Amino acid sequence: MMKLIASRWKLYAINSDAFRLFHSSSSSSSTPTDSLLLRIWRAGHPSILMAPILNRWLEEGRDIRHSELQVLVNHLRAYRCFNHALQVSEWMSNERNLHLLSGDIAIRLDLIAKVQGLDQAEKYFSSISDASRDFKVHGALLNCYAQHNFVEKAEAVMKKIKEYASKHGVDIVMSYNVLLKLYTRIGEYKKLDAIMQEMKEMNIYNSFTLTTRLNAYVTNNNIDEMEKLLAQMEADPLVTMDWVTYSSAANGYIRSGQFEKSLTMLKKSEQLIKRNKKRAAYESLLTMYAAIGKKDDVYRIWNMSKNLSSPRNSSYICMLTALVKLDDIDGAERILQEWEFGDTCFDFRIPNVMMRAYCKNGLLEKAEAYVERLSKERMKLDGRIWGSLAGHYYKCNDMDKAVETMKKAILAGQRGWKPCPFTLAACIDHVKDKGDTELALEILRICREKVIFLLLHIINY
Repeated sequence: MMKLIASRWKLYAINSDAFRLFHSSSSSSSTPTDSLLLRIWRAGHPSILMAPILNRWLEEGRDIRHSELQVLVNHLRAYRCFNHALQVSEWMSNERNLHLLSGDIAIRLDLIAKVQGLDQAEKYFSSISDASRDFKVHGALLNCYAQHNFVEKAEAVMKKIKEYASKHGVDIVMSYNVLLKLYTRIGEYKKLDAIMQEMKEMNIYNSFTLTTRLNAYVTNNNIDEMEKLLAQMEADPLVTMDWVTYSSAANGYIRSGQFEKSLTMLKKSEQLIKRNKKRAAYESLLTMYAAIGKKDDVYRIWNMSKNLSSPRNSSYICMLTALVKLDDIDGAERILQEWEFGDTCFDFRIPNVMMRAYCKNGLLEKAEAYVERLSKERMKLDGRIWGSLAGHYYKCNDMDKAVETMKKAILAGQRGWKPCPFTLAACIDHVKDKGDTELALEILRICREKVIFLLLHIINY
């Protein structure tokens, strides 16, 4: 039977250090089953407000130190629970009247950009006093602009960071690297070369910087230059090679179809994995070995990853995705069963991978049976699961079922999710052809309520 837990939504995995920290801050009567972190964890749903939980904790005669709130914010950020992290950050100043350090302000700026958008982040930045706008805060703003590919604004902020660094002598290598990643992403290779030269003249470039340059060649499919830079890095005694560098090179060879060279890079990458980086490295290797068709290596890496403590859903997602790419449905089902009976929390992304696998391979009966089982064991399914099934019905030309399932998908869809535009358009056309204007308008109304605007322009009512 599939695991059943308190929340129907994504739950937060618990970091043992954070658990101990919050448990120790409670009163002596508190037990490991009653900690602040666990209360927030149990809240689960993104719409649950954090302030009542935090206030209740104080009403029970317990305290929360500034450092503990910082740990909580960082913990929530690590698991991409940005809305909850922002609420805790705001509670720190609004309810507790704590003096925010520049690091707190920088984190809040980043969270506002993620949750409320860049415009609100800029307004918040404008409200910050000049005395508090140090390089950390400017660095957070630089990150915001870089993530949105706002080159001119990012460069303007970088200029201020350099001015600050010249006065206070702070290390701004990471800020340079943010620009390097931005230029790489948008293909500004001349600017990339210029800033690399600037960093060399200042003697502040490092292995990460060079790997970023390597990724630029990979992105541009410039294998010759990638190989030259890789050889230079290997020959430079001041450069520390790591698994990420060889993984990037392997990705370049995969993109160019040179699988044997990619395999060589992956083997080198494996040899350089450090203990604290094993999980991330193994997840990357699962994906790449699958990309070059090495099923035995996929299972080998998976067995190695299972020896790590605290299994995570991200690893299961990588393994399932790898097996789906290899068309190993039987293996994927075994991994799914292992996950269902394991200790990790429920995560809809994993059933989504399995649904895509069934639909990709035309296994309609298995897809329907899996959805039926999920429906019985969960109170509500994720929109992406219904969307996958709707797409399968569409491909099979069973449009009545496609329309019915697409409606369920839109109703269950979470913020940020959008249905497949081709499937949605086909469903709308099918309903229009049947003359069921009422149903067509109902689907459009739901789309508008769910802030799903794509393709609405093709319907003229």
